[in-house]
Amino acid sequence: MKRTVFFFILLLSVSARAQTNQYRIIAYATGKAETIKQYPIDKLTHIIYSFLKIKGDTLSFHDSVQENSLKQLVELKQIYPNLKIMVSIGGWSGCSFCSDLFADSVHRQNFAKTTVALFKQYGIDGLDLDWEYPAIEGYPGHKYDSADKNNFTRLLQSLRREMGNDYLLTFAAGGFIKYLEQSIDWNAVMPLVDFVNLMTYDLVGGYATVTGHHTLLYDYRPGQESAAKCVNWLLDKKAPPGKLVIGAAMYARVWENVPDTSHGLYQPGKFKRGVAFFDFKNYFSDTSGYKYYWDRKAKAPYAYNTSQQLFATFDDRHSIKAKTKFIRRKKLGGIMFWELIQDLKENGLVDEMYKQLH
Repeated sequence: MKRTVFFFILLLSVSARAQTNQYRIIAYATGKAETIKQYPIDKLTHIIYSFLKIKGDTLSFHDSVQENSLKQLVELKQIYPNLKIMVSIGGWSGCSFCSDLFADSVHRQNFAKTTVALFKQYGIDGLDLDWEYPAIEGYPGHKYDSADKNNFTRLLQSLRREMGNDYLLTFAAGGFIKYLEQSIDWNAVMPLVDFVNLMTYDLVGGYATVTGHHTLLYDYRPGQESAAKCVNWLLDKKAPPGKLVIGAAMYARVWENVPDTSHGLYQPGKFKRGVAFFDFKNYFSDTSGYKYYWDRKAKAPYAYNTSQQLFATFDDRHSIKAKTKFIRRKKLGGIMFWELIQDLKENGLVDEMYKQLH
């Protein structure tokens, strides 16, 4: 009985803490700390270092380089005392084992215990789970099962019990309706987590044979996904707005063989490549053949190269301004993005996010 009462009080504390937070600017970051530290860390509230690995059922590092980078990132908190350093597991191709591993209560408990032990050893502030996806198809060939939905809840329960109120617990959520409806028991999960990182990008992915906006704010076509559609679905389910963090992309997605109709928007094509934001000035320069367009309904930019029949969809300063306005209006928890090293080191999208939210 005492354990039940303690757990209930703990959940109330997590919920209250989330409601009092200021807007979050959350960077997923990969690679070496030496590189990450060259970006505007002072503008960030959280860095989610991605991705650690699970060896057996134990949270661990891939190698000594990753371990040393994490140590250096944690040291940044001495300079920026309000900065939180979290770690993430999974990713698009990194959760092949998740369905089987987290179906077992012993493995869930061992994972929770080793996670907290690692946090204590290295001074880590929390964990972000990036399981793509429970109960529905994600990366081709990865196992998924209808039982994943409840097992995901049980995993979060195990983690929260071990973490107590000392560490942050979050997860990266698909920004599309099928995920929202089938992957997560939202009523059970939201009291357990500090916030949810909504991946409201890649909404038109690399497997798509028709172009579209991959990180749009508003939808206006049948079956179209968007950040607003995702957020409104969750708000209708009584999710606390302060726990919802929408996503932005530091990269463009480019399609080829796209006919010159409607400047390539919503036309057949084949995914070609991604382009990091720091390379936009070169790739989409005035001499590259691309022309810039703004979709007022979607609040999203795109570009089309008539001579080469190339279409590009992306976030930029204009769309970030629209997204941050939406965050303020809806009283959401903030904005996150993939990933930091794709931004400009100075006067990039992180700076725009900070400017608009402050």
